[in-house]
Amino acid sequence: MPPACPVCGQAYEPEPGFYWGAMYISFAFSTGIMLVVGLAVYYLLGDPDTWVYTSAVAIVALLFTPLSLRYSRTLMLYLFGGVRYDKRYATRQ
Repeated sequence: MPPACPVCGQAYEPEPGFYWGAMYISFAFSTGIMLVVGLAVYYLLGDPDTWVYTSAVAIVALLFTPLSLRYSRTLMLYLFGGVRYDKRYATRQ
Protein backbone atom coordinates (compact mmCIF):
# COMPACT_ATOMS: atom_id res chain seq x y z
CA MET A 1 0.00 0.00 0.00
CA PRO A 2 1.42 3.41 -0.85
CA PRO A 3 2.05 5.79 2.05
CA ALA A 4 -0.21 8.49 0.54
CA CYS A 5 -3.00 8.88 -2.01
CA PRO A 6 -1.54 9.44 -5.50
CA VAL A 7 -4.35 11.88 -6.41
CA CYS A 8 -4.71 14.19 -3.42
CA GLY A 9 -1.66 13.35 -1.26
CA GLN A 10 -3.70 12.36 1.83
CA ALA A 11 -1.54 10.26 4.18
CA TYR A 12 -2.98 6.83 4.96
CA GLU A 13 -1.25 6.47 8.32
CA PRO A 14 -3.63 7.63 11.06
CA GLU A 15 -2.59 9.88 13.89
CA PRO A 16 -1.01 8.24 16.97
CA GLY A 17 -4.12 8.55 19.15
CA PHE A 18 -6.37 6.89 16.56
CA TYR A 19 -5.80 3.37 17.85
CA TRP A 20 -6.32 4.47 21.46
CA GLY A 21 -9.67 5.99 20.55
CA ALA A 22 -10.67 2.92 18.54
CA MET A 23 -9.75 0.78 21.55
CA TYR A 24 -12.20 2.70 23.75
CA ILE A 25 -14.95 2.38 21.14
CA SER A 26 -14.24 -1.35 20.90
CA PHE A 27 -14.45 -1.56 24.69
CA ALA A 28 -17.89 0.09 24.55
CA PHE A 29 -19.01 -2.39 21.88
CA SER A 30 -17.77 -5.32 23.97
CA THR A 31 -19.48 -4.00 27.08
CA GLY A 32 -22.76 -3.66 25.19
CA ILE A 33 -22.44 -7.18 23.77
CA MET A 34 -21.77 -8.61 27.22
CA LEU A 35 -24.73 -6.80 28.76
CA VAL A 36 -27.10 -7.94 26.02
CA VAL A 37 -25.91 -11.56 26.22
CA GLY A 38 -26.06 -11.55 30.02
CA LEU A 39 -29.61 -10.20 30.04
CA ALA A 40 -30.66 -12.62 27.29
CA VAL A 41 -29.30 -15.58 29.25
CA TYR A 42 -31.05 -14.36 32.39
CA TYR A 43 -34.45 -13.91 30.75
CA LEU A 44 -34.30 -16.95 28.47
CA LEU A 45 -32.89 -19.48 30.95
CA GLY A 46 -34.24 -18.12 34.23
CA ASP A 47 -31.17 -17.24 36.31
CA PRO A 48 -28.81 -20.17 35.58
CA ASP A 49 -25.48 -20.90 37.26
CA THR A 50 -22.54 -18.53 36.92
CA TRP A 51 -20.66 -20.80 34.51
CA VAL A 52 -23.53 -20.49 32.01
CA TYR A 53 -23.24 -16.70 32.04
CA THR A 54 -19.48 -16.85 31.73
CA SER A 55 -19.53 -19.39 28.90
CA ALA A 56 -22.24 -17.59 26.92
CA VAL A 57 -20.58 -14.19 27.23
CA ALA A 58 -17.13 -15.57 26.39
CA ILE A 59 -18.33 -17.43 23.30
CA VAL A 60 -20.34 -14.50 21.93
CA ALA A 61 -17.55 -12.02 22.72
CA LEU A 62 -15.04 -14.16 20.83
CA LEU A 63 -17.38 -14.52 17.86
CA PHE A 64 -18.01 -10.77 17.66
CA THR A 65 -14.41 -9.64 18.25
CA PRO A 66 -13.49 -9.29 14.52
CA LEU A 67 -16.61 -7.23 13.86
CA SER A 68 -16.08 -5.13 16.96
CA LEU A 69 -12.50 -4.31 16.00
CA ARG A 70 -13.39 -3.46 12.42
CA TYR A 71 -16.40 -1.32 13.27
CA SER A 72 -14.65 0.50 16.10
CA ARG A 73 -11.94 1.67 13.69
CA THR A 74 -14.54 2.58 11.08
CA LEU A 75 -16.57 4.57 13.59
CA MET A 76 -13.44 6.31 14.80
CA LEU A 77 -12.59 7.34 11.24
CA TYR A 78 -16.07 8.64 10.50
CA LEU A 79 -16.45 10.55 13.75
CA PHE A 80 -12.93 11.91 14.27
CA GLY A 81 -11.02 11.40 11.02
CA GLY A 82 -11.65 14.87 9.66
CA VAL A 83 -11.23 13.75 6.05
CA ARG A 84 -14.07 14.39 3.64
CA TYR A 85 -14.22 12.86 0.18
CA ASP A 86 -14.55 15.30 -2.72
CA LYS A 87 -14.87 13.56 -6.08
CA ARG A 88 -14.26 16.87 -7.90
CA TYR A 89 -10.69 17.08 -6.53
CA ALA A 90 -9.23 14.83 -9.25
CA THR A 91 -10.67 17.05 -11.99
CA ARG A 92 -9.31 20.32 -10.46
CA GLN A 93 -5.68 19.43 -10.99
